[in-house]
Amino acid sequence: MADANAWLVRLQRDDVSGDDALDFEIWLAADAGNAVAYRRALALWHEFEASADAVLATLADDGRKLRAEVRRGPTRRWLAGAGGFAIAAGLAVAVVGPMVSEPSVQTYATGKGQHQRVTLADGSVVDLNAETRLSVSFSGKARQVTLGDGEAIFDVVHDAARPFTVAASSHTVRVVGTQFDVRNRGDDLSVTVARGKVEVRPTASSGRTFLLTPGQRLDVNRSGTGSLSAVDPQEAFGWRSGRLVYRAEPLANVVADLNRQYVQQIEVSDPQLGKMPITGVIVLDGQAAVITRLSLMLPIRSVPSAEGLLLLRK
Repeated sequence: MADANAWLVRLQRDDVSGDDALDFEIWLAADAGNAVAYRRALALWHEFEASADAVLATLADDGRKLRAEVRRGPTRRWLAGAGGFAIAAGLAVAVVGPMVSEPSVQTYATGKGQHQRVTLADGSVVDLNAETRLSVSFSGKARQVTLGDGEAIFDVVHDAARPFTVAASSHTVRVVGTQFDVRNRGDDLSVTVARGKVEVRPTASSGRTFLLTPGQRLDVNRSGTGSLSAVDPQEAFGWRSGRLVYRAEPLANVVADLNRQYVQQIEVSDPQLGKMPITGVIVLDGQAAVITRLSLMLPIRSVPSAEGLLLLRK
């Protein structure tokens, strides 16, 4: 518990760094009891926050009583009361002070072919896919994430007092505690749920709100039209282990995904070829091996181009 309290304070600093997050992740993995202790410390923090006004009012009242005691002289009762007040005041500074400060914003980004795992201040874990950018802002009442162009898997710690929201492509994904994948590529949004429940609501006042349960995927196109489907969530999570799983996905979309993983870019020779559907699993090892597997799935071949590789019909 002492270590958990120390981590809680450390992760509230304005200058918290990636090294802090890595050290925190190592500490969590070192012992199963660490995560339990951290959740207990976090719950206590929230309890103090909810009672902050009452605590401060009580301290102010104690202060008035102590000042009256001082005027009557330093009796034994005053000394005992002063000690208790000093402890309580110190606790108020340590606990209440940071909670009323402005929430800091942390930004994380990955480059081409990079994946990154981030443990957030509340213990939630986020896995970032290649070429993904997100910002995180935690306060006493909310946990807010903004996902720009990219994809991430969220494993969110339950906290009914502070909903966890992800803003992406003119929609807001709202959860309390769950595991889900959010993909925001070119204003096309998809949300896949593995555990818990997820609400997806348009930012604008108009539009349909969806409630997703485990094994469901929501796809929202650029026009804002959404459609639900039943899926295996592990397929959506496959990129985390170096596998891309597709079911009747257009070749152009597959190529766009591959271009985020490799420096050498791939082009499709014509739009009609780009519409050709692919169903299968692509293992992300060497790019040459990936292109070979594509040529086995579809009647295509590759030739060198100015950008890297050009896909042609066989």
